[in-house]
Order: sequence, then structure tokens, then C-alpha cells
Amino acid sequence: MSKNLKRNLISYLILFALIVGVLYLIQGGSQNVNMEYTEVEFSKDMEKGNVKSVHIQQNAEVPTGTVELTMKNKSIIRFYVTDVNDFQDLYNRLVEDNNLKVNFEMTDVVRPSLLEKMLPYLVGLVVLIVVVMLFAGMQSANSGGGTMVNFGKSRAKMTSEGDNKITFNEVAGLQEEKEDLEEVVDFLKNPSKYVELGARIPKGILLVGPPGTGKTLLAKAVAGEAHVPFFTISGSDFVEMFVGVGASRVRDLFADAKRNAPCIVFIDEIDAVARRRGSGLGGGHDEREQTLNQMLVEMDGFSVNEGIIVMAATNRVDILDPAILRPGRFDRKISVGKPDVKGREDILKIHTKNKPLSEDINLKEIARTTAGFAGADLENLMNESAINAAKDSRKYIIKEDVDKAFIKVGIGTERKSRVVPESERRITAYHESGHAILFHLLEGVGPVYTVSIIPTGQGAAGYTMPLPENDNVFNTKGKILQDIKVSLGGRIAEEMIMDDITTGASQDIKQATAAARAMVVKYGMSEELGLINYETDNEEETFVGRDIGHQRMLGEQTAAAIDKEVKRIIDECYAQARAILEANVSVLHKCAERLLEKERIDREEFESLFESSNLPPLSI
Repeated sequence: MSKNLKRNLISYLILFALIVGVLYLIQGGSQNVNMEYTEVEFSKDMEKGNVKSVHIQQNAEVPTGTVELTMKNKSIIRFYVTDVNDFQDLYNRLVEDNNLKVNFEMTDVVRPSLLEKMLPYLVGLVVLIVVVMLFAGMQSANSGGGTMVNFGKSRAKMTSEGDNKITFNEVAGLQEEKEDLEEVVDFLKNPSKYVELGARIPKGILLVGPPGTGKTLLAKAVAGEAHVPFFTISGSDFVEMFVGVGASRVRDLFADAKRNAPCIVFIDEIDAVARRRGSGLGGGHDEREQTLNQMLVEMDGFSVNEGIIVMAATNRVDILDPAILRPGRFDRKISVGKPDVKGREDILKIHTKNKPLSEDINLKEIARTTAGFAGADLENLMNESAINAAKDSRKYIIKEDVDKAFIKVGIGTERKSRVVPESERRITAYHESGHAILFHLLEGVGPVYTVSIIPTGQGAAGYTMPLPENDNVFNTKGKILQDIKVSLGGRIAEEMIMDDITTGASQDIKQATAAARAMVVKYGMSEELGLINYETDNEEETFVGRDIGHQRMLGEQTAAAIDKEVKRIIDECYAQARAILEANVSVLHKCAERLLEKERIDREEFESLFESSNLPPLSI
């Protein structure tokens, strides 16, 4: 809460308290009655001659009333009497016995009208409503854009050059991306060097990549390195239900940027406002298209934006309007992908810089284990590890903390307290053993990192976690076939050992079918159907909004041939995977028994089962 808001709130509260106090005095001040004063004390004051006048206010229905005494010292005493007639007799007797001269008056109690009774409450209610409305108005004004006056104002937050402490040193795993952006930093620091050669710095830089890869962090680092103001806003902040508000906010944003040039304007999730026009989802005059049109004009139109560099981030570049991607608007497109093993190690070093680690933690091994993790995933992994260490009241992080965090982040929290029937535990043990054996024996998909039959938070009865040896850029046909065999390993193990099969392999079958179909219709890996893409892109076009209802139709014979080829691939992989498990059935039994005993085994313990069986690894 700002200082002005606090000061105004205190002033209104004081005003409200004063009004309530005045109303209380008006209504109840006249009823200030001394409950401790008695008739005995009255008699003593009368005998001493202290009483100057007596005024009795009696009730009409009952004989009770209030007596008001005016003393000779000018003080006033009020007290109740239960019987006005008895009190009057007492007064008369005291006057006669003591030969006193005291003014006496008896009147009825004045009854206020209904309006007079309700008036103080009505005034108090009106004052309370006014105070609440004034306070709400101050909050809206301080929230930036809450009132109608600020409705068309930009919601961008400006970070001044002194407040942004993030530099390229805090960005790891993105070496090439940082080199591309260093040109922008150099231009903002030394623009004359480029202007003398007739060079034009890119007006816009589009950062493209999956979520969590560090696109926003890169933009902050550019502003921090260049020591210039940094405006941040989300694409959804432009769009409102009222047509024209988004365009007004775009104009206001660039007007603020011109006043603070040179500066950087960063628009996160720009796909919310810069989708392809003419999609048929709202006509040519809807709010989103007007906002996009204004943004196109501001980035490269008749107005001149000297020293303003627009950076934007998206993970759906395919749905952006072509006009915003042309040179002069977003001149440069930088792909921010997931880091490789070296990049992950560098990222882990940054996120563990302020975390005490034990000697058994090897960041290189963690980096190799976390293939496919983005920067945000690695930060979350180490944060969960620190939380695990704090829960155990330790001052440093050990390898066990990282392992628990890896399982929690990658698979889900283990539900050790869940009661599982022994029959289901046995089925799960053989199911996961079937996966693990194929992971170990097939080249390119292993080795096995952990095998467990502990249920997880994602509904799985157990899990088998591999340890990739390296980051593969391409997926080969042989690798896809091996993945299919591994997926079918759980169901095959159930068929070999149990009298019946379960629904536990439904997700595995779904993955195997999707991989086999992708080989046929997407990757052209089928000898029967050749190098033709049979994939229907209707789902993507509906999402983008292009040509809704358009679908690439396949002939009945072609669709049947695709289904036949997918089944052939699945059947062949099934037969080969079953042959491997039948040849290693002794390891299958030993692995299942070990899982039933310990619930979870690691790589060394799992691989020792093969050494004791003297079975050489297979490669099919």
C-alpha cells in the first residue's frame, strides 16, 4: 500500500469516527444516568440544603421515571426511580420537615418520533457507504487502469536501468543465443558506431522456444547489460472485451517507450494478440485484429521509433501473422531450445550457487540424468531438493534429496502410504521388470536408472526410469522400434507369468501405437507405403483458425493399408520383445522378487541380477 493511500485511509477513518461520536452524543448523551445515586443520598442532600431544583420525567404507562437534580454547586445528577409517586411523597415530606424552598417540576418523558429514532442510524449508514466508496476509488486509481480514465492506458511495468540486476552472467546454457543478443546490447551502448556505417539495428527480436527455456530471462539480461529501461507486458494484457481498448494500450505503450528511449519493450506470449488475421474467428473488426493492426503500425509504420527495440517471446510461432514476422518489424528470430548436457550442467551451477551441497552430489551426473529438462525444470529440481533437505532438518543437500526431487518432478510424488493388495503388487513387479529388462538389453534406450513398484501421484502403480547416455538430435527408425518394444514389455511380462492380463498396460499400448503410426504416416519409414506424408493436419488448422472444416481425406484403401502396416510393426516388435524376455525369464523372476522385497532398486542392484545369471546382453 502506497503512502498516499495510507494517509487518505487514515483521514477517512478519523472523519468516520468523529461523525459516529457526534451521533452518539446526540442520541445517547441525554440519557447519561448515574445508576449508583440512590434515594438515601437524595434525602441527605435535601437535608443539607444542597439541592436547588428537582425535575421529574415520568413515563405514562408505568410509574417509573428519571429524576434530574440541579445542585447549588451547579452540577446535575440524573438517576432512575422505580415509583414516581413514592418519590414525590418523599420529596414533599423532606420539604415540610426541613422547611426547604426547592423548585419542583414534573413532566412526561418526551417520546421521539420514528424518524427521529432512525435518523442517526441512517446518517451513519450514509457516511459508511461514502467512506467505502472513496476507499474503493482510491484502490482502483492506485491499481493502474482500474478506473475508466485509465482503461485505455498501457499496463506495462517499467523497470528502470538501476533496478534491473540481471545480466548475461545469470543466463547459462544459451551461449549462441547470448552472442546474437550482444549485438543489440552493443548498439544500445554505442549507437554511433553502427549509424556511421549505415547499419540499422534490428527493430524487433522474436524469441522462440518451448516453455521454461529462458526467453524472458534473456530479455531481462539484455536490458540489464545495456543499462536501459525495460518495459514488460503480456500479450493478453492488450485484449479486452471492448473494441479499441487494445489498440489504445498499444499506442500508450509506445508513447511511454518513446519518452524513455533508448529502451526495450518485451511482450511475453505475443501469440495471444498477434495471431494470423483472416482466420474467420471474429471477422475483420474484432478487438484482437485491431490491436494487431496498431502494433504493426507502431513497429514499422509512419511513426519513427528511434532507440526502441521490441522483444517478444512465444512458443507458437507457427500461428503468428506473417506481417509481424517480416523484416522491419521482427527482423531477427532466435530459437531458444532446451539445453544440452553441458548447458544443463552450467544451469545447475547457477541454481546451486547459494545452496550447500554434500560431496556425493555430482552435477555432471545430474545433468546427464535430466535429458529433456529446460532451465525452469532444473531450477524446480534443485528447489525441491532443498525443500527435502529442510524437511529433514539438514543444513546441506545430499544425493538422496536430489533423487527424491527427480522422481517427484519427473513422475510424481510416491504414495508409500497407499495400501495395495499383494496380488496387484506382484503384477506390478513383473510389469515393471519387463520394461526394465528391455531397457537394459536394447541398445540406445537404456540404461535403467530406477525401478519401483511404489504408486505415484499420477496414478501409476509403478515406474521404470531410464538414464539416457546422451542427447539425441534425431530419432532413428531403430530407436523408435526399440521404444515400441520397451512399451510392450510390461504387457508381455504379464502374459508370460500371470493367468490373465490387466488394464495397467493401456498407456503403454497407446504410446506404442502412436509411435508406429507416426513412422507410417509422418516419417515415411514404411517400405510398403513409401515416402509419403499421410498425416491429416485438420487439428492444427482448427487451432490456428485457418480453413475450419478443411481436412485432408484419405482413400479407404490407403487408410486400410496404413492400419495394416501399423499392426505389422506392432506385431513384429511384440514377437521380438517376447523372445528377449523368454530368454531372460530367470532375470525377470529375480527382478520381480527383489522389487516385492524392497519396492525400489537402483541401477547397480538391477544390473547385478544379470551378472549373477551370466546372461549376455542382447541387441535386436
